[in-house]
Amino acid sequence: MDKRSVLDSDKRLLEFRTYDAYLDSLVSRIDVCYFRNYVTARKIAELGYRSSGDMLTKEEFYRKLADVIEALFPSKKPYELCSYGMTSRDNLPNELANREKDNRIGLLATIIFVRYSTKSGHEISGYIDYADRLLSEDWTPFFLGKRKLRLRNSDLSFFNWRNNINYYNNSMNYTVSRFSP
Repeated sequence: MDKRSVLDSDKRLLEFRTYDAYLDSLVSRIDVCYFRNYVTARKIAELGYRSSGDMLTKEEFYRKLADVIEALFPSKKPYELCSYGMTSRDNLPNELANREKDNRIGLLATIIFVRYSTKSGHEISGYIDYADRLLSEDWTPFFLGKRKLRLRNSDLSFFNWRNNINYYNNSMNYTVSRFSP
């Protein structure tokens, strides 16, 4: 499972303040009726007999809860949004600005397809891993409209149609698989 799906499945832990509240969510009224004791019903749930999935131990519960809280509400700000306060009439900067925070913290992965012609008439096309590029480049000039989005030969893919030059690179989020027809 990838990091995002694990985080999504663990988000439900935010409903519970304590491990006992988590166990209580697994105990039904029928359990209390049969066992005639709430503590016993909770112990049965803790042993995993009332859960269809993996049962969390007390340590796992608090560790996963802390991980979810840290992912959603970072205690330190490890990044600064380049698009903060940006206003543009163009759709591309607006959409990338909407996705910037989620890409920086790893909740979203975005691939950008770019196709343009150079001044000399060479057509260039390729794919950019947005999260990877956010780490290696300052995007402020792009969001301010001072620079256009251009491909690098270090992006996921880069193809110069006139010279027939192509590059394929892996990023932290993607592994490029090339299949020859």
